[in-house]
Amino acid sequence: YSHLNDSLRQVRRKLNRPLTLSEKILYSHLCDPLNQDIEPGKSFLNLTPDRVAIHDANASMALLQFINAGFDRTALPTTIHTDHLTMAEKGASEDLAAAKIRHEEVFEFLASASARYNIGFWKPGSGIIHTILFENYTFPGGLLVGTDSHTPNAAGMAMLGIGVGGSDAVDAMAGMPWELPCPKVLGVRLTGRLNGWASSKDIICKLAGLVSVGGGKGKIVEFFGPGVEKLGATSMATIGNMSAEIGATSCLFPYSDSMSQYLKATNRSDIADAASKNLNLLAADEGSALYYEDVVEINLDELEPHINGPYTPDLAHPLSKLGQAVRENSWPENLAASLVGSCTNSSYEDLMKVSGLLEQADRAGLKLKIPFFVSTGSEQIRATAEDAGFLEKMRKAGAVVLSSSCGPCVGQWHRTDVPKGEANSIISSFNRNFTGRHDGNPGTHSFVTSPELATAFAFSGSLSFNPATDSITNANGELFKFQHPKADELPLVFNKGEPLYQAPLPFAEAQQVDVVINPSSDRLQKLEPFEAWKNGNSLDLPILLKVKGKCTTDHISPAGPWYDYRGHLDNISNNLLTSATNAFLPDHMPGMAKHAVTGEIDATPVIARAYKNAGIRYCIIGHDNYGEGSSREVAALEPRYLGAVAIIANGFARIHEMNLKKQGLLPLTFAGPEAWGKIKDGDRVDILGVENIKQGEALTLVVTSKDGSRWETKVNHTFSEGQIPWLMKGSALNHVRSLKVL
Repeated sequence: YSHLNDSLRQVRRKLNRPLTLSEKILYSHLCDPLNQDIEPGKSFLNLTPDRVAIHDANASMALLQFINAGFDRTALPTTIHTDHLTMAEKGASEDLAAAKIRHEEVFEFLASASARYNIGFWKPGSGIIHTILFENYTFPGGLLVGTDSHTPNAAGMAMLGIGVGGSDAVDAMAGMPWELPCPKVLGVRLTGRLNGWASSKDIICKLAGLVSVGGGKGKIVEFFGPGVEKLGATSMATIGNMSAEIGATSCLFPYSDSMSQYLKATNRSDIADAASKNLNLLAADEGSALYYEDVVEINLDELEPHINGPYTPDLAHPLSKLGQAVRENSWPENLAASLVGSCTNSSYEDLMKVSGLLEQADRAGLKLKIPFFVSTGSEQIRATAEDAGFLEKMRKAGAVVLSSSCGPCVGQWHRTDVPKGEANSIISSFNRNFTGRHDGNPGTHSFVTSPELATAFAFSGSLSFNPATDSITNANGELFKFQHPKADELPLVFNKGEPLYQAPLPFAEAQQVDVVINPSSDRLQKLEPFEAWKNGNSLDLPILLKVKGKCTTDHISPAGPWYDYRGHLDNISNNLLTSATNAFLPDHMPGMAKHAVTGEIDATPVIARAYKNAGIRYCIIGHDNYGEGSSREVAALEPRYLGAVAIIANGFARIHEMNLKKQGLLPLTFAGPEAWGKIKDGDRVDILGVENIKQGEALTLVVTSKDGSRWETKVNHTFSEGQIPWLMKGSALNHVRSLKVL
């Protein structure tokens, strides 16, 4: 805190105005606060994070880049978390055992690389990355970067958590300045108090409906007001976690007594004591609200429970209006499954609420109408919930208790009850609900809500049910109405459970560890540096496809079974854009493209690989908010590996745009959205001026149609002067190697 306060004093002298809490924490982590240009929405900040966190689905590629760059040891505290690769199917013990067999090669690679490079390693079953971080590493006023878009979960501890790609993580791990576009701050003022069935999940679901999936882009969402004081730490973490669904850079709450209590309950009283002596750093300055980009007000007294979906997390429905929306849109009314858990909602408090509702149902003689799945956030939560009897009540009710991992939330759900393509509806306490997100089925209508509502719906089996007003008939013909559940945020004491952590080794011992990659492996592949930019690279480019509609990172690089190949670039590239809709082929299924030379129509990665093999460079046309969703870096690595030069769209999600730049691709936005509509099948494009690209200066796009006619438009980029070498050298890591800073 002494260092952070010293930096903050320098920033105060420079800006000479009240600071928001977001600005205090972010600017106190500047590498050079005296000379840093600070201009929200325009400048790029060079920052020193406090720690780095990586989950297993991204860790292989991040470590391969770290090794490829020649670094010898991490300079910042770093942890790897095995949470994404475990498939949910039969239950915790069976699923974990299966994962350890299926992913043995990857887990051994991650464990050995962690030991070699000074990284803490959380083993399978230990828990979900954000829950582990919240229980062990978050601290008020800190800055965390993580290779997952839901890293803003740290907001519940007054810590800035920012999602990044693997290359960004490598920079931070190596102790290099980490670069971030200077964000604006969106203020959210909370008044009143949650009541009835309303929960913290409804705050972020409501906000998503107000500002949309792109409303937080380039902004930190900072909560303030009297309503904040009544929220628990894990409840605030839920809100921060799902702030990723509005595209926010991060999210933040001021330090509170509930955070202090959580720190003490997780054996971090020393941090709570230190925070109490530095409250000036952990609350916004008086008068700083004038410097919010905008302010949204939410009255918690009037907040109704929300259910958001399907297919996008910003399609918000108050509980009282959900049934009407279902009927008007002809969505499947009967539910096929209910799921509780994920990093968003698997705290002790969440599970206590679920347990309480199950107890109510048991006393009333109610039985589950649909399959009900529950996952715990960590081994500590699992063991504590087991001690409290919560999990036994769930098993008794017929729920399947899954492992402490991501499971269905990230597409790791071996679902067999519904054929692929068949329309069905599910409800969950997850954070994201894109097409095919949970089960790979584009027909699944996924709705996200609070754990308590997901539980109540499991007994009704219908989206027209409103637990606040409706009753359910039990087997004896008796009517029963749920009472909204109450719960404690914290247990009297946490049970840590099984020890599943591998600590970093002493330097001398770590140097003796061998990290072996089998050359014949189909799971892991050493990376080769990408070629540097060559003059003419951006001329006469065919268009691989023109994306129409939502194109998230799930569309660009689907998850599910493809998680197996996240450490093997050649193999994972076989899923490139296989879920994206091609406007050039309206009568074909998603994931198809047409060869510009032969006219052949085939899967998009097949056509892309054919271009690569023929030495044909190409571009991709995106639509709005291209790359929305997760931080998965393979969504940028794949088009780069298969020969793409540029992605041109109406707009990009923050993390994906940075990932594209880091890998030596050229993300460009049309100066006007009407240009997207003018792009036709068979067009070829020239991007002029790339060899002389400069910060803040637009490039020219010349489009030549099949009939020889031409038109042009300006396209914008966000490369800073310090980022331009990434493009010219072929990637950010190539640039790092060229500086000989290793």
